[in-house]
Amino acid sequence: MQTLTVNGYDMAYLDVGRGSDNSTPLVLVHGTLGDFRTWNAVLGPLTKKHRVISLSLRRFFPEHWDGAGNDYLMAQHVADVIGFIEELNAGPVDLIGHSRGGHIGFRVAQARPDLLRKAILAEPGGDLEPSLQPASPPPGPVPLGPRIPLAAEMVRSGDIDGALALFVDGIDGEGAWVKWPAVARQQLRDNIHTLLGQVGENRKPFLRSEAESIRTPTLLIGGGDTKGALAVIWRVLAEHIPGARTAVIPGTRHWMFEQAPQEFCNVVLEFLAA
Repeated sequence: MQTLTVNGYDMAYLDVGRGSDNSTPLVLVHGTLGDFRTWNAVLGPLTKKHRVISLSLRRFFPEHWDGAGNDYLMAQHVADVIGFIEELNAGPVDLIGHSRGGHIGFRVAQARPDLLRKAILAEPGGDLEPSLQPASPPPGPVPLGPRIPLAAEMVRSGDIDGALALFVDGIDGEGAWVKWPAVARQQLRDNIHTLLGQVGENRKPFLRSEAESIRTPTLLIGGGDTKGALAVIWRVLAEHIPGARTAVIPGTRHWMFEQAPQEFCNVVLEFLAA
């Protein structure tokens, strides 16, 4: 593990693989309750051809944050990723963002296209502006957004497993949390207090005009079995990002790169090589 000081914060990251002399570094940005370990299942295949840099966002593991302070903001995380890429001083990079990280990747492409060669957004999280929302709610779990404040209250009261079940089941369906493997469960526990910050993170909705303004070559990926809003957002964005490509990983849900790592890597590597 290494650290890079960005905007006054020491960002932890893994820097693995060498790639070829002319290959573009690949930066991985995790989602809510994740960290640089989120991508362990795909590091092997990705590092065969690329230098891969997996970072932890501000306030995530290895920091064990207590929820105090006012710097857990979506805008801060976007600024940190921009600053991180600048500090790498490795030229434009390729970026993969999952969920929260997908939202961040979208914002980086929007604000600083000069820093990116290609962007891959795996089920980016957030809300669509009203004009982009489907006429009827998509089938699936109760929307995740309203669950975050409830989960945060559980964290404050010490009901960590209750909060995690509320969060994971809100994405993958009721009963999903109890089926998760121990290692994956521990990673989420290590980052549980970031839910306290997420309540007031001030995440803005995706706007049609923002999607239409993106010029970075973009691939949007979804799990074939994902339900609810997360199954809709990436498809809608793909309709409005000029030239965007799409891919579905069959038989997977939101954490598709853990459930089918080789299939995920095949899609990613093909896009990066094109």
